[in-house]
Amino acid sequence: MSNSCYHCGEQIADERIEHDSKEFCCTGCKTVYEILNENDLCKYYDLEATPGINPSLKSASKFDYLRNDQLIDKLIDFKDDSVCLITFLLPQIHCSSCVWLLENLSKLNPNIISSRVNFLRKELKVSFKYKELELYQLAGLLSSIGYEPSINLNDLTEKSKLKLDKGLIIKLGVAGFCFGNIMLISLPEYFGLDFIKESSFARFFGYVNLILSLPVFFYSATDYLKAAWNGLKHKNIVIDIPISLGILVLFARSAYEVLANVGAGYFDSLAGLIFFLLLGKVFQQKTYNILSFERDYKSYFPVATIRIDASGNETSIPVSDVNIGDTILVKNHEIIPVDAVLMEGNATIDNSFITGEFAPVQKVVGDRIYAGGKQLGQAIKLSVVKELSHSYFTQLWNDEAFSEQNVDKLESITNVVSKYFTIIILFIALASGAYWWQYSMATAINSFTAVLIIACPCALALSAPFTFGNALRILGRNKFYIKNASVIEAIASISTVVLDKTGTITQSSKGEVKYLGMELSETNRHHLYSIFRQSSHPLSKIIYSSMQSAALTTIEDYKEVPGSGMEATVDNCTYVIGSEKFVQPNTPNHTLATRVYIRINNKYYGFFQIENKYRARLKQVIETLSSTFNLFLLSGDNDSESTNLRNYFNEKTAFFFNQTPEDKLAFIKSRQEKNEKVLMIGDGLNDSGALKQSEVGISISENVNTFSPACDVIMDATTFDRLPVIFKYCKSSITIIIISFIISFLYNIIGLTIAVQGLLSPIFAAILMPISSITVVVFVTMATNLLAKRSRL
Repeated sequence: MSNSCYHCGEQIADERIEHDSKEFCCTGCKTVYEILNENDLCKYYDLEATPGINPSLKSASKFDYLRNDQLIDKLIDFKDDSVCLITFLLPQIHCSSCVWLLENLSKLNPNIISSRVNFLRKELKVSFKYKELELYQLAGLLSSIGYEPSINLNDLTEKSKLKLDKGLIIKLGVAGFCFGNIMLISLPEYFGLDFIKESSFARFFGYVNLILSLPVFFYSATDYLKAAWNGLKHKNIVIDIPISLGILVLFARSAYEVLANVGAGYFDSLAGLIFFLLLGKVFQQKTYNILSFERDYKSYFPVATIRIDASGNETSIPVSDVNIGDTILVKNHEIIPVDAVLMEGNATIDNSFITGEFAPVQKVVGDRIYAGGKQLGQAIKLSVVKELSHSYFTQLWNDEAFSEQNVDKLESITNVVSKYFTIIILFIALASGAYWWQYSMATAINSFTAVLIIACPCALALSAPFTFGNALRILGRNKFYIKNASVIEAIASISTVVLDKTGTITQSSKGEVKYLGMELSETNRHHLYSIFRQSSHPLSKIIYSSMQSAALTTIEDYKEVPGSGMEATVDNCTYVIGSEKFVQPNTPNHTLATRVYIRINNKYYGFFQIENKYRARLKQVIETLSSTFNLFLLSGDNDSESTNLRNYFNEKTAFFFNQTPEDKLAFIKSRQEKNEKVLMIGDGLNDSGALKQSEVGISISENVNTFSPACDVIMDATTFDRLPVIFKYCKSSITIIIISFIISFLYNIIGLTIAVQGLLSPIFAAILMPISSITVVVFVTMATNLLAKRSRL
């Protein structure tokens, strides 16, 4: 009979509980098994042996405090009429079975819509129907299967900061303490005091060193040993395998020498190796935390919003400057940047950006609207109730869902290089040990362990993240805001660049506007002023800015058709505004100018004609891009400016006019079918499909007040003339990584040459290994900064 629990693996000390031909240590483990079995979730046990956590099985009443609406509002990430999202910290998450079970919670309760685990952070994001399943019941359900949420209400009032893992610091301290004392006790060995080595004290101190090495081996080194074991279980060769082999060989050989009284062992080398490994790990984690802390929403969300002051003046400001109590204006198809309460207007909120399901929700004045929702329809006024740092929106940009489609290929290359590198190093270590074994067992062990330690491919794994992390910050300072590191690699591989015209190569904030047609009454002008205010389209912005300020009128009904125009009802007057085809569908397109047509109460009135102003240094930018990439221009406008555009583009550039959003998307697909890597630059609204389809989608804006979830990069319009330099910088970042690989290989070749000769002791190898990692980090940081300085970024 087994002495361990089928669910949690703990030893069964007293009375064993049998159920379904299985043994359990307590009623809690048996109950969890029954819950999983009843819901057909026993695959949980197939993924890992005894994966479960021994639950306390306390009732849901333990979480009665989660009935308090004020506490719930502080804890939840998002809430609409039926769905609620919340993130729980579950410290019990430890294996693949945990992940599988927690991501299948919907099978335990149908009111749970979805659940997703962030294994590294030990977090669970749950979307559930809060009217059928209350929050305290959800917490009780998690607790009943062994994953009791860790809820610290003190954290709700303070912005959490990334901190070093306390467990790692303790392990480093233990290894450092033991390392220092073992070296102190081993001083006679270092100075060759043979008369002491032969005394009875030598054996006593050997046992002391053995005892001091136990916490180092069984505690400080556990992360490496577990990682290596997990890699072997899943048939993956990871960089922790050669490290763990070195640790095991050192400990086993040293213990044998002391217990057999044939030597002093290598406990100083063992403790030193683990100490320096952990020191390098602390350095790496601290640097990653700095990168993560700097890469928050303020760096990567160039989102602005329109704030309305007490006098009714509208000013575009960064969202990070929005304060509680401010009044902001959100237009059609704009993302709501902060949690707020509806003050004025008809709000139709599309929360698919958050929940993944398109089901517009109607809101009335006084309702709370969460950040991340998109307004569909007329502009609305909102009163801010949460600053950006506390809104759900701050989590969206770095959410895993945004990077699922962008596979970091260079990271995969790094893993492949590390994999084969590890196999080669294992072969060299074994061959070196076998060669020296016939001459000296001590030399063989030294050579074997030194090879495994000196050649650790950690430096290879550090090259890409540190290079990209620094590049992200540098580009962010230049108002070129990249979603994640994989986008840099994607930019480096681009072969084709596709440009939109209006709002991309033209300045949406400038341009001469003329109205031609039937005279508009004062009332009509007021109505049009209010309607153009609703839209974030570049042409609407130009016309709205050109019109005389007028009293704003309430819009009764508003709809915007991307790529076509707007329909609105004001004071029982119906307005249709947009392209000629949209306003007068039966009239052939005969104009060569950029125009916005108007129909009022089914009567055609006239049009606004816009003379576009092109961006500064456009000709130089186009010439540089044309020399490197296949260049195309797509426009929803007619070909009225094709002749003028030829002054900026060469004959090789193909122009495509009268393009609908669907046409643009189809064009991108057609280029990709020819194995071209496409980068699309557009205004983010009409081009959203094409932006998402492209390998890299760049959304450009004057005030950056319209966030496009489809894009990979948000670029301030003032950065347009730097595009060629930015593209070149991204490509050079890949070169820096390749050079860092070469540096790491050279370092390993030199170290291996010495190690296989048996001339390099394990302790010096342990010191040199983290130095190699630091060297690579310093190189890539200095190289990316120097390159940026030379590029004037």
